[in-house]
Order: sequence, then C-alpha cells, then structure tokens
Amino acid sequence: MSRQAYPKYKPSGTEWLGRIPEHWEVRKLKTIARFGYGDSLAADDRIPGDFAVYGSNGVVGQHEKTNTQAPCLIVGRKGSFGKVAYSDKPCFAIDTTYFVDARLSQNDLRWLYYTLQWLRLDSFSKDSAVPGLAREDAYENLVAFCSLREQHAIAAFLDRETARIDALIEKKQRQIELLQEKRAALVHKAIHDAGTRNLRLGVVADQVCRAVNRSDEQLYVPIGLYNWGRGIFHKEPALGAELGDSDFSWIKSGDLILSGQFAWEGAVALAGEEETGCVATHRYPIFRGNPGFLDTAYLFAFFTTKMGDFLLNEHSRGAAGRNRPLNAGTLLKEKIPVPPMKAQLRVSRHIYFERQFNKIVTDSMRLLAEYRTALISAAVTGEIDVRKEVS
Repeated sequence: MSRQAYPKYKPSGTEWLGRIPEHWEVRKLKTIARFGYGDSLAADDRIPGDFAVYGSNGVVGQHEKTNTQAPCLIVGRKGSFGKVAYSDKPCFAIDTTYFVDARLSQNDLRWLYYTLQWLRLDSFSKDSAVPGLAREDAYENLVAFCSLREQHAIAAFLDRETARIDALIEKKQRQIELLQEKRAALVHKAIHDAGTRNLRLGVVADQVCRAVNRSDEQLYVPIGLYNWGRGIFHKEPALGAELGDSDFSWIKSGDLILSGQFAWEGAVALAGEEETGCVATHRYPIFRGNPGFLDTAYLFAFFTTKMGDFLLNEHSRGAAGRNRPLNAGTLLKEKIPVPPMKAQLRVSRHIYFERQFNKIVTDSMRLLAEYRTALISAAVTGEIDVRKEVS
C-alpha cells in the first residue's frame, strides 16, 4: 500500500498493534464509546412508520418510533454478533443489538464505525448455545486513538475509497447476474425449440454409482453444496478406511450433483476439474446425461430454472410438507424438456464460459474485499496518513 506515512511513529506497547503515529494514543474502547442496549420490539408490535428497525443483521422492518439519535451505530449483540451498521437517521435498535449515538460517544461516529469493523468484534463470544457479544469483553479492546480532526479526515477518506471499491464489487456482481440471465434466456429458447421433446429423465440420463475403494488412503467429501455462482463445494478429508462401498461414489468432471441434505435439498452443481477425485455421500446423487440424448451441462441449466427448481422441490417434500432426503429414484421418472443436441450445446458452451468468467470475477471481488479491509486497517491504525488526501 504505497500511501504517505506519518513523519514519526512510536511503539504502541502492544505487539499485535505495532507502531502508531507519535502523537496518537492507545486506549480501551470503553474510554471512547459506551454501548447502549436496544429495546424489545416484537414484529407484531411494530407500527408501520418512517423509521428503520435494526436487528443484529441489519434492517428488519419499520416502526413509528425511535430509540436512538442520528447518526448512530448498531452493533449485533446476539445472532450476527459483532456486525456493525451505520444509520444517518434515527432508528429503533431492538434487543439483539447495542447502539452508539452522540449520547454515548463524543467521537466521530463514522470513524468509530470503521474502527469497530477493524476490531472484528464478531470474534468475541462466550455463549456457545446462542452466539453473542458481551459488552464488557468489547470494552477491553484496544484502539489506536487520534484527535477529532484526524478522525474526521480518516472517516472522509474511507467513505470515499470504500465507496469506490464497493461500486467496483457491485459492478462485477452485476456482470455475473447478467450472465445468469443470459443462461436463463438460452435455456428458455432451447426448451421452446421446435424439436424439443418431453422425455423421462431416466431415459436420457443415468444415476451414476462408482463405489469407493475402502483401501484409498484419503479422499474428499462434499459437506456443503450450493448453486455455483454463489459458491459450490465445501470439502473435508475422509479416510478411505472409514468409507463404506455402498455409501460413497466418485465424482468426475462434468457430473451433475444434487443435494439431498436437509438444509440444502434441491441445490444443484456441475462438477469441475477441481472436484475430480472427490467423493459424494449417498445424500448427493450423481447424474450424467446419455451421450447423444442429453448434455449434462444443459441438465444443470434446466434445474436452475423455475420449472426445474419446482421438480426438485417436489421430490424433496415429505408428508405434511416436511422435508425428506431428495428421492433420486422418483425424480428419474419425471419428464423434462429435451431440446435437440445442437440447442443443448449452445447452453452448454455458455455454461462453461460462465463458469470460467465467474471464477475470474469472483477472485477479483475477493481481492477487492481484502484490499478494502486492509485499507480500513491502515487508516484507523495510522499506518497511512490521509490528512492531505481529504484537505
């Protein structure tokens, strides 16, 4: 980060904080701000109004009254504990949160907003049953403290720079969404091709079973499955000796994998090269289109449409609406639209381009997010001097 540093530094006295500008101080958070408790306000008791209601994860509704001044910070106390939100209008902070306004701190609240993000308060929890942030624990955190004038400069600098970064991230996210919209349009066009036939899935695709050899020393098992574009596999190592032949199957690049896990039933993913050599449990049925009849990438795209999603939901619903593991056997009996192979391959080519593009853009978004975090850290700890940049 090649920005101007302060002329002189001194040891902070804290190893993890390192040096701070010579005229700064190290203070405990409790000397800078106090956390007020939010108030109980059940959803049924909220009267529609002009003021946002904040929970630990952000805005959760509207109400006619407030319990904060403006501006104010809202800090998650329970649930999404440690998450920090900023409101430039009076709001109602509910009892899963703390709040800070001018009554509880004499410092620049925008500077404090960035400082609390840097402190990572979401890493302090003593309650394992219901994750939470204890106010006394938060107060013991050390902060690199500067004058009110410098706080204003830091806040103005970070507002400007993080807005630029956020705009870039939003633009890249929109690029991903546009490709997903194009995919949906291509599938719709393929489904309505004059040569499209409705055929049973089991006729044009097979459920693939490639049993795992117990002697394999180490394999990787998917433990989470999402539509890629929002992430794909989470993996954990499993010893081959622990795997039963009937419970695990090999994954090959190009395989369609469905999730039968209760939390993610109906999620669908198309395995890439990075998943080759992994194994799927019996809760993750594997499908492959029969050559000449069905391209597996088209099948993936179909299952991401409303029509395909409906089929998956129908086969993940038990008696009285209760979820049950996805039934691959009955799913294979369902009819799906099967366009001519030429139309399927147009969808397939887009899928593989989209996947590569998503990886590049997602990596870029990750780097931007990391840079954003590093910039906040550098500014609030005095690693960089931003006073001239906003003067």
